[in-house]
Amino acid sequence: MGLDPGLRRLALGTLLAAYPGPVPPDWAVDLLADGLAGHTLFGTNVHDPAQVAASTAALRAGRPDVLIAIDEEGGDVTRLAHATGSPYPGNAALGAIGDVALTRRVYQSIGAELAALGITVNLAPTVDVNTADDNPVIGTRSFGADPVRVAAHSAAAVTGLQAAGVAACAKHFPGHGATVTDSHHELPTVDAPLSLLRQRDLPPFAAVVAAGARAVMTAHIRVPALTGADPATFSRAVLVDLLRTDYGFTGAVITDALEMKGAAVAAGGVGPAAVRALAAGADLLCIGAKVDAHLVERVAAEIVDALTDGRLATARVEQAAGRAAELAAWTRAAVRSSVTEDTELGYAAARRAVRVDGVLTGLDRPLVVQLHTESTIAEGRVPWGLGPHLDGVPEIRVIAAETDAARLRELAADRPIVLVGRHLHRLPGGPELIADLSAEHPVIVVEMGWPAQWRPAGVRAFVTTYGASHANGRAAAEVLGLAR
Repeated sequence: MGLDPGLRRLALGTLLAAYPGPVPPDWAVDLLADGLAGHTLFGTNVHDPAQVAASTAALRAGRPDVLIAIDEEGGDVTRLAHATGSPYPGNAALGAIGDVALTRRVYQSIGAELAALGITVNLAPTVDVNTADDNPVIGTRSFGADPVRVAAHSAAAVTGLQAAGVAACAKHFPGHGATVTDSHHELPTVDAPLSLLRQRDLPPFAAVVAAGARAVMTAHIRVPALTGADPATFSRAVLVDLLRTDYGFTGAVITDALEMKGAAVAAGGVGPAAVRALAAGADLLCIGAKVDAHLVERVAAEIVDALTDGRLATARVEQAAGRAAELAAWTRAAVRSSVTEDTELGYAAARRAVRVDGVLTGLDRPLVVQLHTESTIAEGRVPWGLGPHLDGVPEIRVIAAETDAARLRELAADRPIVLVGRHLHRLPGGPELIADLSAEHPVIVVEMGWPAQWRPAGVRAFVTTYGASHANGRAAAEVLGLAR
C-alpha cells in the first residue's frame, strides 16, 4: 500500500534534496512536480555558468516556485568557484577590514551572480562568533571573535544578499563558534549558560533578524543548558522558545544537512532526524549532498508515518511547509537591485585585509613552500595558496610532519623561504618545521587560515590573509611582490 498522496506532498514540501552531476535527473524534476520544496546545489552540480543556468531552468520547469539553494559564502566555502577558488575574500577578511559598507557590497555582488544563474537561496552568511582558535569548521568563515563586529557585518551581508533578490540564510543557530570539533563528524558541545550565549554567540542572530533575514540555519551542536543531550536542531527550546519567541524570528528555519553525524547519529538515521527536527520547530530540512530518489522517498515516508502514528502533529508540518512556501514566494517576488556581479571588488577587498608583521624586503626569487592542510567537508577540495599567482617563482608542496628542514634549506640555497599554510599553529609538524628553518635561514610565513595568537619566533615576517580563497592568494602574492 502506497503513501497517502496528500500527506506525501505535505512531507515533500519540507524537504531540500540534492542530486548528482551537472544535469538534473528526471527524478529530481519529477519530485518537484510532486511537491518537493527544492534542491541544494553542490560543487558536483557546477561546471560553468551556462550549465548552472540551464540546470536551474530545468528545475524551474518542474515547478516555478522551486527553492534552489547553495552554500556560496565567498572565501574558503564556495560552490560556484570550487574549481579555482572564490574571487571574494570571505568573512574573516571582511571583518578584519572593518568596512561594513564593503561587506554589504561584496554580498550584493555574490547575490547578483547567484540571481543571474537562477539560484534563489544562499545558505550564508556564517554569523558564528569564532571564539575558539582551534575551531575546525568555522574559523575564517566567521567575521571575527567580537560579537559586536560580527553582528554589524552579519546584518550587512544579509542586506546585501537580499538586495540582489536572493534569500539569506544566517547560520548556525545558536552559534557554532565556540566549538573545537566538527559537526560533520560528531556532535560538538558548547557547555555555556544562556547568559553567556546572549553576550557572546547570539548578538549576530539578533542583528540578522532585525535586518530581515528570510531564513536561519540550525546547528548540530549540543548546548546542555538548553538542549540537554540533543543537538540544537532537535530542540524546541532553541528553535521556538529562543529563536522565535525571544528573538522574534518569523522566517524559515532551515536545518543543517541531516546526513551530518551531529544529527544522523543522534537520531538514528536521516529519516528519524527529519521527524525530530520538524517536531522541534524546523521548517525546511536539508537532507544532505549524497541524495537520490530512494532517500527522498524514505525520508518522506518516515514523516508520513510520524504523522499517521501521532509522533508529528499535522498542524506542525503544515506550518513548516507553509513557511517554505512563503520563502519561495518571497524569492519569486523579490525586487533586485541594479548592481551586477563585481569580482574585482573581491580582489581589492582581499588586498585590504592582508596584515604584515615584520619586514618583507629582500624577497628575490624565494623558494615558496606550501604546507599541505586537509580541507574540511564544508570547504571541499578547493585549490588554495600562492601557486596560481606567482610570476616565475618556484613553489613546492610538502607535508610538514614528513619534511626535513635541512633538505628545504638545501633547495633554497641563498634564497629566502616563504612558508604558506593554513592553521599553522595546530598543523602537525608545522610549528616545529618553521622553528627549525628560521633558526638558520630567512623565513617568511604566510598564514591563510584563522589567525590565532601564535606567532613563530625568529621569522623575518608573518603575513596574515584571513582566508585562502583565490582572492586571498592573489593578495598575498601581491604584498610579497611575487605576483605575475
